Amino acid sequence: MSNDCQHFHEVGPREGNTDGCEECLQLGDSWVHLRVCLVCGHVGCCDQSKNKHATRHFHATGHPVIRSDEPGETWGWCYVDKVFKDPA
Repeated sequence: MSNDCQHFHEVGPREGNTDGCEECLQLGDSWVHLRVCLVCGHVGCCDQSKNKHATRHFHATGHPVIRSDEPGETWGWCYVDKVFKDPA
């Protein structure tokens, strides 16, 4: 596993499209933590949530990089290269 990946260099800061997990909001379901796709702004729930919509979004779209949407967290994750990055 590399310590860096090109995918982080190909995206920039991105706001989320919604204030909650897009699919869970439609389902009336809950989530544990939120993740934002840095390619399109999709907001999905984390892998600790029962629906794992952020990871499902990656598998459906191939969009490789997410960031945490939790207050005070600045880290990101690349699904393709399995690289964790915290710019703080």
